[in-house]
Amino acid sequence: MHSLYDFIITPVNERYNNLKKVGDKNLILNTTIENYQAISKEAIIVSVPQAFNFPLTPGMKVMVHHNIFRRWYDMKGIERNSRSYFKEDLYFCSVDQLYLYKDQSWKSFLDRCFVTPLKNTDKFSLSKTEEKRGIVKYDNEELNKVGIFKGDLISFKPEREFEFIIDNELLYCMKSKDIVIKYEHEGNEEEYNPSWAYSS
Repeated sequence: MHSLYDFIITPVNERYNNLKKVGDKNLILNTTIENYQAISKEAIIVSVPQAFNFPLTPGMKVMVHHNIFRRWYDMKGIERNSRSYFKEDLYFCSVDQLYLYKDQSWKSFLDRCFVTPLKNTDKFSLSKTEEKRGIVKYDNEELNKVGIFKGDLISFKPEREFEFIIDNELLYCMKSKDIVIKYEHEGNEEEYNPSWAYSS
């Protein structure tokens, strides 16, 4: 079973990642299926597209766009699957909806990169229209060509980032072109990784 242009994937556990263990009880974190923050972004590749030659193979763990597994209600109130739904626990994932893959270690895919956000300091108070700062966690070839590598302090355009929790760490996914400045480290940068990013 192969698609010509799309990956076929399945969620790692469930299509929603909305349970948190509190003591011996499970707490449901969302109240609606349409809340994108409660949708799982972790998947396993079932098959790769035949039209491309990517360094990905069936069985690899990947991070994907939240809309793939999302369910929604149509105008008649009937619950529907996303347009990515194929059958049972299988979904189509287009090339631009796959952001990160695990081949022994995590690697960004195509023009995507991941950044560790920094806590705001008094030195630079940021509004929604100002650039934000972070440290590159997962780089790519496009960034490397312009001298940006893993561990570099950068700033990125506002409201271009998607939140991901990867290995209990809050990371921002964005395109390479959303990174606009590379800085020298000042030595006082503090990563922002709130307690809700940790699984219990």
